[in-house]
Amino acid sequence: MVDIDQVRGYMRQQALEDRERHSIPVTGKTLDEALKQASIELGVPVRRIEYEILKKGSSGFFGVGKQNWSLIAYEAAPEKAEDEEIEEDEFSAFQHEKDIIQDADGEVIVKLTSDGVLVKILPPIGNGKKASEKQAITALKARDVTHFDERLVAGVVKQADGQYVRVGDFDYNPVNDSIMTVDIMDAEMKAFMKVKPPGKGGTDLTVDTMIGFLKNNNVIHGIKEDILTGFEEHPQYDQSVLVAEGSKPVNGANARVMYNFQVDRTDLKLKEKNGRVDFREMNLVQNVVEGQALAKKIPAEEGTPGRTVTGRLLPAKNGQDMEIGIGKNVRLSDDGMTAFASINGQVLLTAGKINVEPIYVVEGDVNLKSGGNVIFLGAVVVKGSVEDGFKVKAAGNIEVMGNVGKSEIDAEGDVIVHQGINGKSGGTVKAGKGVWAKFIENSHVEAGEIVVASDGIINSQVDADKKIICQGKRATIVGGHLRAAEEIHAKTLGSVSGSETILEVGYDPKSVARITELNEKIVAFQAELDELALNIATLENLKKVKKSLPEEKEKYYVELLEKRKTAEAKKEDLEKDKDEIESYLASLKTVGKVSASDKVHPGVVVIIKEVPLRVRNDFRATTFILEKDKVKTKKYEKLEEDFSQRQ
Repeated sequence: MVDIDQVRGYMRQQALEDRERHSIPVTGKTLDEALKQASIELGVPVRRIEYEILKKGSSGFFGVGKQNWSLIAYEAAPEKAEDEEIEEDEFSAFQHEKDIIQDADGEVIVKLTSDGVLVKILPPIGNGKKASEKQAITALKARDVTHFDERLVAGVVKQADGQYVRVGDFDYNPVNDSIMTVDIMDAEMKAFMKVKPPGKGGTDLTVDTMIGFLKNNNVIHGIKEDILTGFEEHPQYDQSVLVAEGSKPVNGANARVMYNFQVDRTDLKLKEKNGRVDFREMNLVQNVVEGQALAKKIPAEEGTPGRTVTGRLLPAKNGQDMEIGIGKNVRLSDDGMTAFASINGQVLLTAGKINVEPIYVVEGDVNLKSGGNVIFLGAVVVKGSVEDGFKVKAAGNIEVMGNVGKSEIDAEGDVIVHQGINGKSGGTVKAGKGVWAKFIENSHVEAGEIVVASDGIINSQVDADKKIICQGKRATIVGGHLRAAEEIHAKTLGSVSGSETILEVGYDPKSVARITELNEKIVAFQAELDELALNIATLENLKKVKKSLPEEKEKYYVELLEKRKTAEAKKEDLEKDKDEIESYLASLKTVGKVSASDKVHPGVVVIIKEVPLRVRNDFRATTFILEKDKVKTKKYEKLEEDFSQRQ
């Protein structure tokens, strides 16, 4: 609770502060004008002034009963130290700006108006000199002003805040006001103003006066107020000044199409590999998928009309419309603004129309000259050969009229090679369905269904989910490792030289390969678990002896437990996958057979459902089957259908 002594102490403090403050009476037409006047006389910014209103001003009614504002103003109490620090920081923030601004001296501007003589002091810039009281008085006398308050002028100079302050009166003579003329030129697109200086007793021009004059003389558009503001402070008498400029009409932009693919096929984007450009990756094929947006139309824009300085409208043309050109396998959205692919394939712009081609044709060989590797979301036709070191991948079929070398061929459909495949112990051919070729030599071939080679298969690894067939006059399988779920068939198996030729049937080779991969991963996880168990046991023994572990070792112990938990879960998932594949293989009804219509040479190894038989004698017209867990021979069984032509 506040007692009477506290109240008295507070009142004494306030009275002391009031006595220390210097107060002055000021008047003005508005409150702002009165405060500016107080700022000049007290020599402090307006924000540092406190005041008491003695009499409120009034604008009266049509000038009748007009009253000025009357105040008692004094400097506010000193601001807190932290505010001063902020001001210091603000000053520091402008140091860089100060360094780059050109120096300029302070300036005195005198303006004669119907309300009296106004003076504005512009502060210096950079290292410029401040305007002096002497300069201000000289400027006033140069305008024939003799009745002014020198003390007030001194205050304005000291303040130098760039604000006009009324400092005196002059004998106003309206007859000697500045005279303005205006010339409208360049088909009413420009207006030039010329001003004669005011005579004795005449007033200076204000921006409002000049704008009013221009509008009264039919200049109503494009008035350059910044030019007029500059003219007000630094008039250019007896000179033509461009004060208004018309706006030219702007025609609307035509409709255009934005393509979401590379239109200019010559603009190649080469890929780097190990710091070198790989010219095999030329990216000439631009693949798109069904439903992909290929192009979007940007609609035509309306024109923006112009205006002369007199306000006359200058019409503009609207942009011209256009449609997106579409060709094969491309559709437009309902509003016609977007083009979409109807199929997977290669997008091309031909004669202004967008087409999606389901087949990509290489007119010659696949090499550097043709553009390098081919990757396409449709079918690929190569009219030549695929040279060593290049790739052809397709979502459809791949058809090669020539040969396939030490390259990479991968198709979701069929791979048809009209000549032969010679991978030179490094090439691979994969097909989601079948592989068809005259011969296969020193290659790795995988097919989701069938592999057919009319002349034979030599020293190759061939896997097929159904059949491997060599059907022709020289249909021979020599060397290598062939695996098929249902059947392997040829005219001749093996060679006179006794080259080892391994032929496996009766299971899914991909599943067997997956089991091998899973076994390797399971062994790796078991090794990791063994090491984790050893480390965990070491820490647990240490914990038993010392009752507790240091913080770092305890943290490490928790991490090991978490790693063991994760490794066990992953190993369990792998074992589950392996069990499922083994169950699938055990359930296969296909037993499989291996047949030779002519001869089987020694050195051939026949494996049916993991039961092997090494051929040690020649056999003729023989079929190998599995009977009572043994591989036995029987009379040759002909193919059930003709595979000499692709179905």
